[in-house]
Amino acid sequence: MDQLDQTDIMLLKILSNNSSQTIKELAAQVNLSASPVLQRIKKLESNGYIKKYVAVLDPEKFSQGFIVFCNIRLKQHDRTIGHKFVEDIMKIDEVVECYNVSGDYDFILKVLARDMKHYQEFVFNKLGSVESIGSTHSTFVMAEIKNVHNIML
Repeated sequence: MDQLDQTDIMLLKILSNNSSQTIKELAAQVNLSASPVLQRIKKLESNGYIKKYVAVLDPEKFSQGFIVFCNIRLKQHDRTIGHKFVEDIMKIDEVVECYNVSGDYDFILKVLARDMKHYQEFVFNKLGSVESIGSTHSTFVMAEIKNVHNIML
């Protein structure tokens, strides 16, 4: 972050909140003309500060608003089993986030489902087919309080 000046930081904050703004709109917010703003954004992208641009969809609009955090313990801790688990999880659409963690569990999955019945089918048919899983523990989300996609700058 040493390479960033205040204008870069302002651009990143603005884009992390709403990346659909035009270059002209961004330029007005940081008091520059469009050309230097475009150059700065291209530099931020090429240096990896901006990984990609996405539309954040509302899971409820697609009947996938039932959110579950599923804690996973592997059967064993070795490289082959860990890599196989990751390979298998990457193929499962209901898993929208996966984190390798320390502590009582090895991984935490964020799973989107239609309802409890869909989640039960997911556990039996999809997670159940992942041979490297030793045990699972599910936590059901009652209400989403905060969900942002920006970082502290």
